[in-house]
Amino acid sequence: MQRIRVLGLIAALACAGTASAQTDVTPVEPFKVGTFDIHGVPHVGLVLRDSLVIDIEVANLVLESSPDYATVPMPGDMLDLIGRYEYGLKYRLYEIVNDTVGNNRLSGSGRADYVYDVSALRIRPPIMYPSKLMNAAVNFYTHACEGCTEEDLVARTRERQENRGVPYLFLKPTRGAIIGSGDDIVMPYGRDRIEWEVEMAVVFGRTGKYISASRAYDYVFGYMVAMDVSDRGGRPPGGYGSGSDWFVGKGHDTFAPHGPWIVPKEFYGDPMERLHQSLVIDGVTVQEARAGDMIHNIPELIEYASSLITIFPGDVMQSGTSGGTGAGRVERATGSGYLQAGETISASIEGIGTLTHKVVAEESVPADLSGAQLPSVESYRDR
Repeated sequence: MQRIRVLGLIAALACAGTASAQTDVTPVEPFKVGTFDIHGVPHVGLVLRDSLVIDIEVANLVLESSPDYATVPMPGDMLDLIGRYEYGLKYRLYEIVNDTVGNNRLSGSGRADYVYDVSALRIRPPIMYPSKLMNAAVNFYTHACEGCTEEDLVARTRERQENRGVPYLFLKPTRGAIIGSGDDIVMPYGRDRIEWEVEMAVVFGRTGKYISASRAYDYVFGYMVAMDVSDRGGRPPGGYGSGSDWFVGKGHDTFAPHGPWIVPKEFYGDPMERLHQSLVIDGVTVQEARAGDMIHNIPELIEYASSLITIFPGDVMQSGTSGGTGAGRVERATGSGYLQAGETISASIEGIGTLTHKVVAEESVPADLSGAQLPSVESYRDR
């Protein structure tokens, strides 16, 4: 009898897991998806009008109290949402939006208790955390010719268009490096040559390998704003080689801001036609570009990346930055070419949103973490 009860429970759970929403429903308005602290705990939410958040877990319980709706378990985190989105979950999210909007539950006396103001919540990184974060290096013509004259830029762009080569990708850490909008960007102790790069982040929704450029968008879940914060201080002194070091230059904690949320691809359109990204520091616009400045377009980046490694749902690829860094920096009030403690940096992509961060300096290393700053090679000689 006990075995029968267990088998019955397993069958019931299987049915609940495979139940789906109506597949012919369309949303009354577009939405974005994000992760927010609600009562101190990260929750997945739907973002409406860039100002309101729907807690989908509670909203779904309200919806399922009506016999008109099947039981659909809600995802526990963004990775779960992305992995299930194209397998029926998106239609339940459409139903939640339609029920909330259609029954006037967003504002006034009828506002539902599962609706929150974005301004009242801590914004977390949308994905906590991707299995990998890929980045395209030197993928905008203006970034490949920082500080060039207009004539040089035209000539160098023509040369690059005639021989684009293949993309250059690198990996950044995820947990530790990825932060949400509003979190501080921390300049590591003793490192003072830190600069900015605004980028579009492509979020994958399906597993794939050897994906052709013509089918690349089939594997995309959506898009978000990102920054590739970079340390240009080079390798620690005394080591083998000098100059550029990708581990040092790209891997520090807080150097991968993501968010503030993800726009599912059906609500954004073709990024190669729409992309408009910019970055502002203390009111001064230092970067601005459109997709036409890209050397390798997003489908080409996806084709190249997937020819090397398998792409999984929730993986992220950043598509590169434009001019306005390095020798092409715009002068700011501080007079410095690099980020300074106390500055506020905002990265925006039209149609997605804005990341806003304060820059702070790590003033010292705690005594129990001595050696955490970048050491010189001498500190290793006796080890």
